[in-house]
Amino acid sequence: MKIIIADDEALARQRLRALLNELGGIDVVGEAANGKQALLLSNDLTPDIILLDIRMPLMDGLEAARHLGTLEDPPAVIFTTAYSDHALAAFEAHAVDYLLKPIRKERLAHALDKAAKLNRAQRHAVTQAHDAPQRVRTHISARMGEKIQLVAVPDIIYFQADNKYVTVRFSTTGQTGQVLIEESLKSLEDEFGTRFIRIHRNALVSQAFINGMIKSREGHYEITLRGIPDQLEISRSHLSAVKKRVALKAA
Repeated sequence: MKIIIADDEALARQRLRALLNELGGIDVVGEAANGKQALLLSNDLTPDIILLDIRMPLMDGLEAARHLGTLEDPPAVIFTTAYSDHALAAFEAHAVDYLLKPIRKERLAHALDKAAKLNRAQRHAVTQAHDAPQRVRTHISARMGEKIQLVAVPDIIYFQADNKYVTVRFSTTGQTGQVLIEESLKSLEDEFGTRFIRIHRNALVSQAFINGMIKSREGHYEITLRGIPDQLEISRSHLSAVKKRVALKAA
């Protein structure tokens, strides 16, 4: 079995590696100190199982597990945690098993055996976690061929829907780009509504990137954006709400 260990504490990773060595028949192919590293390593190394801590910086284990479910061949997830007060329903919805620290070798062996018996379809079903209580993500994940690209939510300028896909326009370190995701605009609005404004049935715009609002020669109102030339039309049904939050500038 190929395994990745993800924990922000180096000593915890060392202890898990030592336990896995004692069990035998296991290849620890990588270690990660946060959920983002764990996700990118999983995409590159295609482990069978990931031992995933819950409380980690940058991206916690629960969010990482949600993104792992988008991989073509997701690993089986076993959560590790020092806190028994986490919602067990969230653990069980995302993971094959969970282990409370300090982790005993016998309990670890049982969890690994359970995870090893799952096929790819079963791993997908577990990590999708449709009924799990979802928390607001720090990143959006998009498939780019065989790779996965993570976009930090504060770097997203707008979401724009077109048929079954949503374009995610973003700016990071002075560079702009875009990726396509298969999520509904409604679900994105429900999740990120405090950060984004609905300006049209097909568009959500980040408040942080709004430069202003102009009226075109044709009489349409449009949002102007900081750092990029894109101008997005505001629909009549959303105009009143947008006017309350965005200043009108000369065209």
